[in-house]
Amino acid sequence: MTGSMALAGILATPALGMVLIALAGRAPNLREGITLATAVALFAQVLSLAGDVMGGARPELVLSTMVPGMALKLAVEPLGALFAIIASGLWIVSSLYSIGYMRGNQEGHQTRFFVCFAGSILAAQGIALAGNMLTLFLFYEAMTLITYPLVTHHGTEHAKKSARIYLGVLMGTSIVFLLTGMMATWVLTGTLDFRQGGILAGQVGAAGTTVLVALYMFGIGKAALMPFHRWLPAAMVAPTPVSALLHAVAVVKAGVFTIVKVIVYIFGAKNLLALGSADWVPLIAGFTIVAASVVALRADNLKRRLAYSTISQLSYVTLAATLLTPISIVGAAMHIAAHAVGKITLFFAAGSIYTAAHKTEVSQLDGIGRRMPWTMVAFGVGALSMIGLPPAAGFISKWYILSAAMGSEHWIAVGVLVLSTLLNAGYFVPIVWRAFFRAPADEAHGDDHHGDHGEAPWLMVLAQTVTASLTIALFLYHEPVLRLARVVAGEN
Repeated sequence: MTGSMALAGILATPALGMVLIALAGRAPNLREGITLATAVALFAQVLSLAGDVMGGARPELVLSTMVPGMALKLAVEPLGALFAIIASGLWIVSSLYSIGYMRGNQEGHQTRFFVCFAGSILAAQGIALAGNMLTLFLFYEAMTLITYPLVTHHGTEHAKKSARIYLGVLMGTSIVFLLTGMMATWVLTGTLDFRQGGILAGQVGAAGTTVLVALYMFGIGKAALMPFHRWLPAAMVAPTPVSALLHAVAVVKAGVFTIVKVIVYIFGAKNLLALGSADWVPLIAGFTIVAASVVALRADNLKRRLAYSTISQLSYVTLAATLLTPISIVGAAMHIAAHAVGKITLFFAAGSIYTAAHKTEVSQLDGIGRRMPWTMVAFGVGALSMIGLPPAAGFISKWYILSAAMGSEHWIAVGVLVLSTLLNAGYFVPIVWRAFFRAPADEAHGDDHHGDHGEAPWLMVLAQTVTASLTIALFLYHEPVLRLARVVAGEN
């Protein structure tokens, strides 16, 4: 199979899956079998293509030419290959988890759920394989639209209101800021293609570049840089598998992936460093990291705590990317992968707790680790990764980011990393402590009736065990990811 055919196949597979899932809606077992088969087929295709990319191949496919010099084009490079692997690989375990969750909680509209889930993965693959900013933008907007029904899944007034915030912030930022930045880039350079070293290098001065940086950074709302972060906690009204999709598999990863892509291929890291036009971005990212961590520290609702943790963790990627050194770019790319497997594990655990014990607040989790040991051990592994401690993947990515900050003598960034690590420990460690080292509230009052539960359905336990294992595996065997990240940073 040629490279261009492989690119087309990667988009066609989830598209076909959406159709087949919809047709099989009256047969749940067949519908879910199609979901899993599609996810596995897509992952196999992406792995094959990623192997070619690691070997130096850079296949391209022009889908349509709108006007001369402006085409809808697919083209894969190492950063895109990494994002494609993350999205397609985690779709498999997300599908397993979703089947257990949707059945265990007797959720309605399950066919619509699985169709939209497949659609979001299709959009993620389009973003990953976009050959220029125009193609990326169209798939970026498509992801917002296809995930809207997932956010409003329950159909309540609260869900609808939250979904309007979700849609309004993401569409508003992309149309008002991002699209404006793209149009200005086209006028200045005559192209929106991604190019090593940046297409804007040498095309505009420091002041103009600063304005463009602001348009792109705030226009990429899925990266949840403050003050455009409200959509993310609002979306927590959705079922937990959707939260996992938003926070780990597709949506927020599309945001930080786009941030890194723009820094490297639109502006050029060396160009920005020479102009000093992005020097303010680490300050905004640092504020977002600390402020979101403080909110998470005070949140009793478990999903809200995880949501603000995500806002904080995303800005690690933005911070690293805008330090503008090769090692910081490596750290940014590594953290995209590390955060994906760690955060999806945490949301899986939260959903398991809700399904088995119907608990949603941190203050309700005393002793739950005794009845749900698999779930809470998996949660502990994910927490270690978010804090940045071995043997979890987050340690590797944070080490690269901290090394970059110290190497460039950016002491504010160093301070933010140290402070946020302490805050991360402050809001994750007490959860694990409560789960394993406190007596359940019902036992303390001499009543064990309300604690009569065990683990969540086995598919959910299996999925979170797999992702927790991946979090450790990425710590032990991170060389393939590191190789891709180094090519993105221009180290080889």
